[in-house]
Amino acid sequence: MKYYFLGLCLLIGSYATAQEPSTLAKPNYQLAAKYSPAKLSKMIFSTEVNPNWINFGDKFWYEYNSPKGKKWYLVDPKTRKKSELFDHAEMASRITSIVKNPFDAQHLDIRNLRFMENENLIRFEVQSTKDTVKTKEEIKKLTNKNDTLKKKLFYFEYNLSNKNLRELSEDSKDKSRLFWANFNPDTTKVFYAKDYNLYWMDYANFQKAQKDEKDSTIVEHQITTDGVQYYAWGGDEYSSTTGDKKSLDEEKKKRKPVWINWSPNGRYFTLTRKDNRELSALWVINNVAAQRPTLETYKYLMPGELDSTETELHIFDASTLKSRQVPVAAFKNQTISSWNADRNKNSYKGKHYINYWLGNDEEFYIARSSRDLKRIDILAVNVATGQPRTVIEERSNVYLDVKKPYLINNGNQLIHWSQRDGWGHFYLYNKNGALVNQITNGAYHCDELSSYNEATGTLYFKANGLEKNIDPYYSFFYSVNKNGGNVKLLTPGNFDHQVTSSESGNYFIDNFSRVNTAPVSNLYNGNGQLVMKLEETDLSNLLASGYKFPEPFTVKAGDGITDLYGVMYKPFDFDSTKTYPIIEYVYPGPQTEAVNKSFGRSMDRIDRLAQMGFIVVSVGNRGGHPSRSKWYHTYGYGNLRDYGLEDKKVVAEQLANRYSFIDINRVGITGHSGGGFMSTAAMLVYPDFFKVAVSGAGNHENNIYNRWWSERHHGVKEVVNAKGDTTFSYQIQKNTELAKNLKGHLLLVTGDIDNNVHPANTIRMVDALIRANKRFDFLLLPGQRHAFGDMTEYFFWRMADYFSQHLLGASAMNEVDIMEMNREKPMGK
Repeated sequence: MKYYFLGLCLLIGSYATAQEPSTLAKPNYQLAAKYSPAKLSKMIFSTEVNPNWINFGDKFWYEYNSPKGKKWYLVDPKTRKKSELFDHAEMASRITSIVKNPFDAQHLDIRNLRFMENENLIRFEVQSTKDTVKTKEEIKKLTNKNDTLKKKLFYFEYNLSNKNLRELSEDSKDKSRLFWANFNPDTTKVFYAKDYNLYWMDYANFQKAQKDEKDSTIVEHQITTDGVQYYAWGGDEYSSTTGDKKSLDEEKKKRKPVWINWSPNGRYFTLTRKDNRELSALWVINNVAAQRPTLETYKYLMPGELDSTETELHIFDASTLKSRQVPVAAFKNQTISSWNADRNKNSYKGKHYINYWLGNDEEFYIARSSRDLKRIDILAVNVATGQPRTVIEERSNVYLDVKKPYLINNGNQLIHWSQRDGWGHFYLYNKNGALVNQITNGAYHCDELSSYNEATGTLYFKANGLEKNIDPYYSFFYSVNKNGGNVKLLTPGNFDHQVTSSESGNYFIDNFSRVNTAPVSNLYNGNGQLVMKLEETDLSNLLASGYKFPEPFTVKAGDGITDLYGVMYKPFDFDSTKTYPIIEYVYPGPQTEAVNKSFGRSMDRIDRLAQMGFIVVSVGNRGGHPSRSKWYHTYGYGNLRDYGLEDKKVVAEQLANRYSFIDINRVGITGHSGGGFMSTAAMLVYPDFFKVAVSGAGNHENNIYNRWWSERHHGVKEVVNAKGDTTFSYQIQKNTELAKNLKGHLLLVTGDIDNNVHPANTIRMVDALIRANKRFDFLLLPGQRHAFGDMTEYFFWRMADYFSQHLLGASAMNEVDIMEMNREKPMGK
């Protein structure tokens, strides 16, 4: 992997730190370097089975990588047979003789394997090192016309029955799937957007576009004529623009996707449209993109801001291409969710996927949500009249979540998910909106409805918290009859179970593990009976390196009642006679918690940080996760800055009371995005407790973060005046308001083109700290967005330096080069 040694660091403050007693651990750069992402890729291979169900049936194939190499398997659940797709040594030999690059059974580089409609045939590709000339179509698209060579790609077809392998010509390869193409149900027409309007072309012209999108003979038909930028029929919703008018004009000419849903008979389709022209823009400047820095402009809704237009829903007649607008208005600044049906074997016509709406030829279902998300309606829209009817209403004093209903019994009934009793559960309704019965109930959280067996009336679904004395975040798989009754556990065992089921629901694969166990993958039938064991992850290379599993733990929240679940990561050279600083890796939610539940590659940031000489913990907090009760999930509603901080403090205190090797006087905290916000907030709300923080890409001022997330989780007040006019009021506490409280060491980090959490969040925090006359540190990562991209590794080592210096009293800050990164460079770089 090539790393780019770039970064701008504005250092404001002193690094002087007193030395501590000899019992304090020393920073161990060498141990942390053993577990870089590049090195982990050679110690951890496949950790789960991802089934590829063949033609939507119960047979499937999968690939699995281990220290012995990669293998491909075919599984027939009905006959309980698992076999290699081919003899790997023989296949390597035969491919070598054709491609002229050497392969063996352990190093067989097969790409893009897929089954054909004839299930005896598979196709795949193999990359060679042989130079070949690009096609005329490829050369046409080149900016640099001299760049005419490429590495030859070989195309193969293999017959599983007679073991015949044949090379295919490049002309016989699968045609490229153009991302902008939306097919009608009989695949005679393709719909797309261009120049902000809706277009279509017939299939013959689509085939021309597959060969060359710039073919001047392609015949296109324009449907709408009034689309403009930011009020388009497709292709630019909240779009960003970079550069001058010439580049914008070129962008307008490109074909782009439109999110349309079709009626099953293909006579109608739906499309939503919104006028965003009056919405304010936001900008980031990429200083390292080109000779001149480039300005990126994009529409961005901030909380509390005026939104003067509403989302429109249109029904198009496919024969006349005329549209009707559906009268869906009920709430000011409402959101419309236009659902599409789940993918199944009927969704594909040949090699093309059709987007069907959720419903039948007579009506389709959508959701309508108020801006404050306290009111959600499930609507059925009549196709003939264009009139909606309310099927189900949900109301609450805090924000509501909604899931797509599941239609059963030929659409005469629907399974609806709701948290109306304080927990996520399923309810059975008829199509007229009458409640038939509550299907599940109790103090546990139902989540995804995976499949439904029409013959038996059985739901298969994922849930949390039903199994007693087990971490409530562990996911389990269950079945229950639509009429209610006993819920059947299908995946027993004290593990987190990640399940993938076949479309029929007859079989499912269970990938299960904990943070302290090797992942296992088994195949079960719909009754939960084991069909066969598929794989167990080989961690021999990892364990041989000295790796030790982290330790799950349970503590109490700040109320002394609520159980919180966390994971502790220790240095692999842990010495109980020494004392260690504790660092909390945080993410406050509320849409998730940054606490690993199953085995994975968390060591690239959390485990690896511990190896420097720290006890690193991640733990939940009240208000931090949707998979517990609605009370737990919305605990921070109206207090989005401080709601989780008390829990983070008392967790460190309880662990220090429990373990003498934790030094409670040396507490650090770090996180990214919401975790960047939370780690800074912790330093300012509890300045005498948290001593050091590294805060990445934090939304320090949630009043300038995106409206959807901020208003949803904090709340927005809808105000209706005497005239009936509706406005929205939004107030929230910000980190910048507490800048004067800083006492410890704080490193703020952001990418300068972060278009999710805008750099202004961090820069305003910098401004507030300067004006409060505080010493702190600031690292700007040029050309990086929210995730820090190819500077992630650089960021890790700067974070390791910072905690080592200020919690351990020593670091490699006196060295200019980050030697651990230099050693990772491939030979010759």
